[in-house]
Amino acid sequence: MGIKGFAKKGLMLGAVVASSLLLVACGTDDTAEVTNENGNIQIEELSIGFVPSRQPDEILTQTEPLKELLTEEMAGLGYDIENIDITVGTSYEAVGEALSAGTTDIGFIPGVTYVIYADDANPILTATRYGLSNDSEDPADWNANKPTENTEDQVTYYKSLIYAGPSEKGRALAEKVNNGEELSWDDISSANWGVMGPSSSAGFIYPYMWLQENYDGNNINNLANTVQMDSYGTMMGRLASGQIDVAVGFADARLDYEEQWQNEFGAENDIWTDTDVIGVTDNIMNDTISVSKLSDIMTDEFNAALQEAFINIGETPEGQEVISIYNHIGYETATPEDYEPAVRAQEIIREYE
Repeated sequence: MGIKGFAKKGLMLGAVVASSLLLVACGTDDTAEVTNENGNIQIEELSIGFVPSRQPDEILTQTEPLKELLTEEMAGLGYDIENIDITVGTSYEAVGEALSAGTTDIGFIPGVTYVIYADDANPILTATRYGLSNDSEDPADWNANKPTENTEDQVTYYKSLIYAGPSEKGRALAEKVNNGEELSWDDISSANWGVMGPSSSAGFIYPYMWLQENYDGNNINNLANTVQMDSYGTMMGRLASGQIDVAVGFADARLDYEEQWQNEFGAENDIWTDTDVIGVTDNIMNDTISVSKLSDIMTDEFNAALQEAFINIGETPEGQEVISIYNHIGYETATPEDYEPAVRAQEIIREYE
């Protein structure tokens, strides 16, 4: 081969090397971050999945402004997002599966749903709700300080309460609690209980765990008389009429059914006179905003920016209108440790699958 041949080959080799270097510089890896002329990191698309706790069309309509709100917030935090895609899953599990597969970047999911997919998702935020004037772990405190009222304080959890109604048995249970006496298993198990289905946190799972912790491993399955209700309205109606002695449900149930107690359910007295709390469960953490561990976008820095963005959005009137679709008031940062009680709850759910 002559000098010309070597020269030609050298030029070709140089071109290949130059091309390779150019490809590296431009980033052949899809995960490489691209900074635009504004100095912000460019994100082509961000996908958000909502669970279908309301009608999908209703959710999509009410959350449409979130696209612009989140885009503006993230731009101020160093990220320019070209497109935000919002979908509503066909089920809670469908959103969890999408997070697990990395096909959805962000999911608005309940705590129990997060736990199922915790290997592939991280909770970065917990929704807040308005607190209650009673928040004690001692049921007698709830009775001494009736009625319970809403407060302006935002909390990241709610409790489930075990309510005794106006029946003779219900009043006997309430009297013992208010006198500082412990309820025995015989006291508890001989009452007629109303419960919700096994997937209900406040209406089944957390009362189930409360019984286990306080009565030597006994649970709802060991009660002599239980009736599964189709709604809390049905449950509270039967409690008012004395058809059941004990009802379980979220801590502000009496606020929700205060008017119906006499007007619709036909009770003689008001709900605060007729009912007392005989048990208080562990805190039930509110819904999460969780992110996929498999998403290329979800770096620690991006997650931190998302946390700040959603907290800011929750403090604006426009943002509050959007997140009210799930009865969220605002958001606080979250960690997996916050949802450890939900791990136990999930174990109970599996028993009924």
